[in-house]
Amino acid sequence: MRSLFDITKIGTLPMRNRFIRAAVSDTTFDGFIDEAMIANYTAIAGGGVGAIVTGMTLVDGEEKIFPVVALCSDSFVPGHRKLAEAVHRYDVRLIAQLAYIGSYTTVGDNSWIVALAPSSVPNIVTGAPAREMRLGEIKLVQKRFADAAARAREAGYDGVELHCAHGLLLSQFLTPHYNRRADEYGGPIENRSRMIIETYTQIRSAAGYDFPVWVKLNCDDGIENGITEEDFLYVCGLLSRAGADAIEVSGNWTPHIFKAGPYFLAPAASAAADNSVPTILTGGNRRVSAMHEILNETKIEFFGIARSFAREPSLIDRFRRECENLAAGGENFRKSSSF
Repeated sequence: MRSLFDITKIGTLPMRNRFIRAAVSDTTFDGFIDEAMIANYTAIAGGGVGAIVTGMTLVDGEEKIFPVVALCSDSFVPGHRKLAEAVHRYDVRLIAQLAYIGSYTTVGDNSWIVALAPSSVPNIVTGAPAREMRLGEIKLVQKRFADAAARAREAGYDGVELHCAHGLLLSQFLTPHYNRRADEYGGPIENRSRMIIETYTQIRSAAGYDFPVWVKLNCDDGIENGITEEDFLYVCGLLSRAGADAIEVSGNWTPHIFKAGPYFLAPAASAAADNSVPTILTGGNRRVSAMHEILNETKIEFFGIARSFAREPSLIDRFRRECENLAAGGENFRKSSSF
């Protein structure tokens, strides 16, 4: 029987348990890591988690208007190195989540900016206008991701996560509502997935084939004409065959926040069953007994938890105690499970 506290691996990356602090954005108006962020990550690392994925990190200086951390030039590397050193003192893995925001950049007083997008379709959330990317701009964005991944390695990160979820630019390429292109990057899923696969390949080339690359994917956009589960599973298959080290399954979580169990269990279980790449289930993971059952009744191997760490940085230490108590209860362990 598998345990939530198995010593295991994601790809070649050693993990002391199966818990991952999923990304939560860090607010900063200059893109630099500050001491408060380091203190927050240190508290979570000291609480027993296996790995931490940073908040989304900008790969393009043109997007610095969005108030999150950046890794779009060498000037940001020292701060990231300091963060990595702090987290590594606790034997915790640190993954930099790389993101291009796209039309989510243009909010509030910044709505006059026309963001890059797969097609000239206003953003559903912000109402912001967008401009269809030229082929040269697509290649440039791919290079921005690759350059940022190389900086992440230089800074001492254990890997990067390519953010292809939550309506950001790479997610929009997969989504028919946003991607109405008539060239090789639009139309059928074979074309709509091209941007992600090419970006992934560029990252591998720039950061090294031994440097772990995770990918965060939406299984559900929560909008009309969004990604289908069939398309999601197709992309998972592509990434598995390309050698991705992990796929984190996410989606539009807002309709699910009052659910008792994991939000995206069924599509994550399907992805895990169909592919060899380790699958991370994120969203709604609150009960140790439920995660234990999922671990042993599906091929899902890891569990992402995000906002719960804000109020309880030592969450995983508590989970360990609960796991020990439940295991001591024998048959009662299974009876207590419900997902």
